[in-house]
Amino acid sequence: MVHVAVVGAYGSAGVAAAGDLADGEDVELTLIDDGEPGGGLCILRGCMPSKEVLSAGAHRYQARADHRLIGVPEVDLESVVATKDEHVHSFAEHRRASVHDLAERESVEFVHGTARFVDDRALAIDATDGDDRTIEPDYVVVATGSTVNVPDLPGIESVDYATSADVLDATTFPDSGVVMGFGYVGLELAPYLSEAAGMDVTVIEHDERPLDEADPEFGEEILDLYREEYGIEILTETTERSVEPTDDGGVRLAVERRIDADGEGRTETVEADELFLFTGRRPNLDGLGLADAGIAPGENWVADTMQCRDNDRVFVVGDANGKEPILHVAKEQGFQAAANVLAHARGESMTPYENVRHHVIFTGLGVYPYAAVGCSKATAESQEIDHVAVTRAASDDGVFKTKDVPEGLATLVVGADGTVLGYQGLHYHADVMAKTMQVVVELGLDVRELPDRAFHPTTPEILDGLFRDAVAALE
Repeated sequence: MVHVAVVGAYGSAGVAAAGDLADGEDVELTLIDDGEPGGGLCILRGCMPSKEVLSAGAHRYQARADHRLIGVPEVDLESVVATKDEHVHSFAEHRRASVHDLAERESVEFVHGTARFVDDRALAIDATDGDDRTIEPDYVVVATGSTVNVPDLPGIESVDYATSADVLDATTFPDSGVVMGFGYVGLELAPYLSEAAGMDVTVIEHDERPLDEADPEFGEEILDLYREEYGIEILTETTERSVEPTDDGGVRLAVERRIDADGEGRTETVEADELFLFTGRRPNLDGLGLADAGIAPGENWVADTMQCRDNDRVFVVGDANGKEPILHVAKEQGFQAAANVLAHARGESMTPYENVRHHVIFTGLGVYPYAAVGCSKATAESQEIDHVAVTRAASDDGVFKTKDVPEGLATLVVGADGTVLGYQGLHYHADVMAKTMQVVVELGLDVRELPDRAFHPTTPEILDGLFRDAVAALE
């Protein structure tokens, strides 16, 4: 019998690992989580509730931007939050039930509480019901997720700030806000603050353009879209230097802006009623006692097998390992860790987790989402892959104009042998097309063999155009 403990069993990575381990032969399983109410970050504070509130902003934006409609609807923030809470409660309840159903099995126990290492494998459990104990499992799967990353900025401790979780629960907002952090979270929530909350929004962007993972033209499209469609002021090539409270209860952010090609900058100040920290997340490892298990988190501290470098009986999955904080990746890592725990116990070789990049960011309130599958042009060039790349504007296809969503573009990267290597889209329904392109890329299909006949008039016609352009480029 192999005894495995899963710390963080309510989260997406933890529940994935737990489900597969529970189905393993001769496995004793201890599931541990202190969630109140519990359900995992994605359900409670991440991708699910954020899409709930974004959709309200999206409806307002589309009504406001459509010249054929009269009047602009107001967003009822109390109704938005109440509806979000109702749905999130249901989603989380379903997740908890799935974990508790596992615990009904004879070889599985669920403990509501926290756990910390007291030696290389032993865990001290502080249970909320007072049934504290120390267990010594053969393996430990750490799936404790992530927590808000607060930057080390002078003065940050002296000001109040709002995080993404605060935004999701807010039913009132001030008149103005300054946003630090323009990654996934900032790209999604900055337009919500502007559109649904009616705020004057200023964003601090460190680089020349946002969306580091994308080819440059997509970052440029984001800048144009956010400035022109959502009225957001974006200060590019700008770095925060300090922050302080103002006399009227707001914030004053000192920044340095690059002003020429030589890197020369000038110091400016940005004042707003509220500071929004969308500065990403860090692995939630505090209180786990990793040092007592001989574990020192750092670069490459978790292998692609999900096995910890410093302790071969500890596997770390999901946001906790800091590799790629995305829901579907967390789940896949959980499944892989479960398989590798059992393989290691049997003395068999383990399989590394590998995935083809497939990301969706709900930019532009989800009206203009960004989707990426496989490699970009920049990746193909950096890896010296012989390829062709073709790009189309959404406005090249009349269907986007007829639906009054003409902004955006898409790019297809194809190998010299015709194999589709990657797709990027920043346009209406790009998120919907991501699955189609995931299948095409992961199966290594030849662009010359893909059907060129989307139903007309539907938005996937942009894919047909890309396929045709790529075939022509190959010929």
